[in-house]
Amino acid sequence: MKCPFCGHEESKVIDSRPTDEGERIRRRRECLKCGKRFTTYEVIETVPVIVIKKDKSREAFDRSKLLRGLLRACEKRPVSLATLERLVDEIETNLQNSLDREVESSKIGEYAMEKLKAIDEVAYVRFASVYRQFQDINTFLDELNEIIQTRQNQQTSKH
Repeated sequence: MKCPFCGHEESKVIDSRPTDEGERIRRRRECLKCGKRFTTYEVIETVPVIVIKKDKSREAFDRSKLLRGLLRACEKRPVSLATLERLVDEIETNLQNSLDREVESSKIGEYAMEKLKAIDEVAYVRFASVYRQFQDINTFLDELNEIIQTRQNQQTSKH
């Protein structure tokens, strides 16, 4: 870090703390040449994740769009907003941590359904019905039968 007073490129960190928003880190530094102190702010650099939609168009990942879809699926269900925000955080973290800068919307939908299934089965079916665009009652029943089968397997393995 270059000293703003003498231009020397070496300094030591005296104090570090997150800013009020938690988005940046404030560092107090001391120049190793002139001894003067100055403040720097560090920001985490994020590379946007690009979502490839079904029609092959591309747009930046929008966490609020995912949260809105989950909120609709969980309407009148006992699922807190904090739980859904945590779910979106987990999905966003997975996307940021993956090496892929582009991801298909179907993959995001699968992540969401996987996590929603463990939280609330009714909300999961609602989300899946919109996401997978159930064409008829048989597709819907297939999904419900899969949930019932999974539940029965879990109960059998407990005994």
